[in-house]
Amino acid sequence: MGIGKVCFGASFIFDPPSSTAGLGMLLRFAPLHCWAWVWIICGTATFACAWVEFGRDSLGFVAASIPPAFWAFTYGWAGILGDYPRGLWLFTWYIASHCGVIWCASRVPPDAGSPRDLGQAAEGRPG
Repeated sequence: MGIGKVCFGASFIFDPPSSTAGLGMLLRFAPLHCWAWVWIICGTATFACAWVEFGRDSLGFVAASIPPAFWAFTYGWAGILGDYPRGLWLFTWYIASHCGVIWCASRVPPDAGSPRDLGQAAEGRPG
């Protein structure tokens, strides 16, 4: 997940998009290349925390959630204001496919299963 965030951030530096529609709120605070560095730094922290013991890796999940949360709320705000109607769809996508998945992943203990258990129901598992 961290490597993906680093690559996504790098894409804004090395091949900036032709349109930044919907990102106006973010761009009021800093230019796009600065927000790209947020993705890169948070992605690096996410990757580094992947190697930390379960239970002590919460910083990685927080770092993984920061950039998509910024993007989600920026797009959502643009959608609400009517500046970028597609923003409401993008808000939902970022919250569900990024923040929601990250949160769910943070809740799975390491003893929740193993590859040999794939396809089997896990009854009575916490959370």
